Amino acid sequence: MAGIQIQSKLPKVGTTIFTVMSQLAAKHQAINLSQGFPDFSCPQRLLDLVRQYMMEGYNQYAPMTGVPALLEQIRHKVAQLYGRNLSATDEITVTSGATEALFVAISTVVRPGDEVIMFDPAYDSYEPAVELNGGKSIHIPLMPEDYSIDWQRLQDCINDKTRLIIINSPHNPSGAVLSAQDLDRLAEITRQRGILILSDEVYEHIVFDGGVHQSVLRHEELAQRSFVVSSFGKTYHTTGWKVGYCIAPKALTHEFRKIHQYVTFCTVTPIQLALADFMAEVPEHYLELPQFYQKKRDYFCELLKQTKFRFRPAQGTYFQLVDYSELSSEKDVDFARYLTQEIGVAAIPISVFYEEE
Repeated sequence: MAGIQIQSKLPKVGTTIFTVMSQLAAKHQAINLSQGFPDFSCPQRLLDLVRQYMMEGYNQYAPMTGVPALLEQIRHKVAQLYGRNLSATDEITVTSGATEALFVAISTVVRPGDEVIMFDPAYDSYEPAVELNGGKSIHIPLMPEDYSIDWQRLQDCINDKTRLIIINSPHNPSGAVLSAQDLDRLAEITRQRGILILSDEVYEHIVFDGGVHQSVLRHEELAQRSFVVSSFGKTYHTTGWKVGYCIAPKALTHEFRKIHQYVTFCTVTPIQLALADFMAEVPEHYLELPQFYQKKRDYFCELLKQTKFRFRPAQGTYFQLVDYSELSSEKDVDFARYLTQEIGVAAIPISVFYEEE
C-alpha cells in the first residue's frame, strides 16, 4: 500500500543461499547438491507409525514441552550415549525444528548490548536471531586448513559484554568435529566468566572414521551452562517434518519455554508419538547412521579423486568442501552458478557463511 514505510529489522538479510541455489537448480534441471536434505525416504516403519497415530485421532495439540513418551526416549538416548542423566520434565523441550530451538535459545539469554561469538563459516540462522534480540555478533574465522578453532583468538575476543558462544559440531558446512580436548579448552577459557554456550549438534549421529561425537552433554562443567540443540530431521531423513529438541539445565529450560510457548507452542502430535515408538523399537537406527553415511561419503570422494577438485574428506555431516582453484579463478558464488547452469550440478558457495567485510 502506498505511504507505508517499514524499517527492516534485518536489513542485511535476503533470501537464503539454499533457496536461491535450489531454485536455480530447478530452473536448469540440475542435480541439486546445494540443500541439506537426503534424497531418500525415511524408514517405512516410521511412516506407518505416523499414519497409525493420525488415524487413531492423535491430531490435537501436544503438551507444550513435548509428548512425554518422546521426552523419555530422548532422556534414555542421552543417558546411553553421553552418560548424562536428565530430567525428562525439566531439561528437555521438543521444538518445531532445530532452527526454532536455536532462535529461542538465543532469544532466551541475549539482550541489547550483549555480544555473541560465533565461528565462520557459520550457519546462517545464528546472526539474525542475535540481531533481532539487540545483540552484536562477533565472528571468528575457523583455521583455514582444518576448520579448527583458534583458541587464542577466542580468548582475545572475550570481554565483559560476551554473553554467549555458539559452537557447531559436527560442523556445517565444513564437516569438522570438535574433540574432547576442544571442549576442555572451551571450559577453561569461559570458566568464571558467566558465559553461556549454545551447542548446535544436529549432525550428532553422522561422524566418520570411527570417531565419537563429543557432545557438550558429556562435559560436566559445560553442560551446566549450555543449550544443546539436536534434530530428528537429520537423524531420520525427515527434514520436512521440522522436529527438533533443546536440552538445557532446569533454570535455562524454564526461561527457554517461556519464549517457545509463544513461537510455536507445540510440535506435531502424531509425529512425536511415532518418533517415540520408533526410537524404542529401532535404537540401532541412529547407531548405524555413521556407517550408512560414510559409505556415501567414501563413494563421493572416490569420484572426486578423478577430477581436479581438491579436498579433505569430511569428518562428519553430509557436506563435503572442495577446492576448485585448479579449475577456475572465479569467485565461489559465480563458480557455483556456472556449475549449476552449464554443468548441471548445484552446489553452495562457502563465502556466504562468512561475515561480510
